[in-house]
Amino acid sequence: MNPKRILVVGAGHVGLYAALRLSKKLSSREAEVMVVDPQPHMTYQPFLPEAAAGNISPRHSVVPLRRELRRCKMVAGTVTRIEHDRKVATVQPISGPAREITYDHVIVAPGSVSRTLPIPGLHEQGIGFKTIGEAIYLRNHVLDRLDVAAATPDEEVRRSALTFTFVGGGYAGIEALAEMEDMARDALRYYPELKQDEVRWVLVEATQRVLPEVDRDMGAYTVQQLLKRNMDIRLDTRLESCVDGVVKLSDGDSFRSDTIVWTAGVKPSPMLDSTDFPRDDRRRITCLPTLQVVDGDQVVEGAWSAGDCAAVPDLTKEPGNFCSPSAQHAVRQAARMADNIAAVIRGREPVDYKHKHVGSVASLGLHKGVAQVYGIKMTGWPAWVMHRTYHMSRIPSFNRKVRVVVDWSLAFFLKREVVALGQLHDPREEFVEASQPVGAPRV
Repeated sequence: MNPKRILVVGAGHVGLYAALRLSKKLSSREAEVMVVDPQPHMTYQPFLPEAAAGNISPRHSVVPLRRELRRCKMVAGTVTRIEHDRKVATVQPISGPAREITYDHVIVAPGSVSRTLPIPGLHEQGIGFKTIGEAIYLRNHVLDRLDVAAATPDEEVRRSALTFTFVGGGYAGIEALAEMEDMARDALRYYPELKQDEVRWVLVEATQRVLPEVDRDMGAYTVQQLLKRNMDIRLDTRLESCVDGVVKLSDGDSFRSDTIVWTAGVKPSPMLDSTDFPRDDRRRITCLPTLQVVDGDQVVEGAWSAGDCAAVPDLTKEPGNFCSPSAQHAVRQAARMADNIAAVIRGREPVDYKHKHVGSVASLGLHKGVAQVYGIKMTGWPAWVMHRTYHMSRIPSFNRKVRVVVDWSLAFFLKREVVALGQLHDPREEFVEASQPVGAPRV
């Protein structure tokens, strides 16, 4: 029997876990697992706020693909098109010409991208918070703005530099806001020119609550804790414009802000537009509870999907409900999907995915948190410990778990590093300046 080729599109939570499980369950005689992703690592997104705040090393919040998927074939590139009728994917490597790859089974898991709106100025001024690069940039940018404010005699420039605006009150926005404020508060002790009450942190949320994944009282508790830290919380408010850094809100307020972080939701990867898979009204691939792609009542043989880009029925709720786009579901869906693919290859029937959401945990900065797990609600230190324990257990590989624990342990005894490494974002600037020919115009 010729081995089946399983093509994994994307190495996020779904792709990595599914490929890892398949490579362990299936022998090389049964299947070849091929993973395509332009990045050499998987980003464990729940650790991005802590990586940005300096609580853990950014390198420890990512998982090297080639180390973890040693039994898989890796292709560094991007899938630009899938023609499932032919069972062919077009792959553009990071270097060289595009090529076609045939497959027997395909796992479509490119994940999601930031869901933006046509807000004037957002494209030019905003930054997302979904990648390790964005987390590192935000950390350096916040610390750089403190340097700018401390150095300038211009009050308008100072106020703009010290105003940090976050749009979106979900987990990403709340955790990023809380961790960045925590880091900046620590950094201010080294800035005698600045006072704490000069720094302004603004959260803009279009609905009337934050953290919609937890009960309203937990969301209210979160708002209260942020207000105690003198943050400006704008609920039921929309960002209408941010042209040239001038933030205009739907409540009529307007102010300048050098930092505008967009965390207002995600949408399926636009890569799906170049496939022939069925989609729902939110542009997600339609799936059965078995994680098989379905077109109406017809199963699309050999096609599987899960995670942020898939509409997977939630069997623990009333019909018509779908699994939320969370890491909790993605990891478990990946395991079930891998088991189902192995079962189909061996001539057995796939099994439905069913998982009742156990709850959510969120960090509100160092030693502060909120958690709702199996109906039990916790706040403060216990919730923060729960948050760290859960995510430490979820990040793949023993290597990464140890490194994260070491980072956390050292943080108990050593002060947080609050230095900006802004040159990372344009490392050739100094060399280009130094290597200018004599007499050449400066650029």
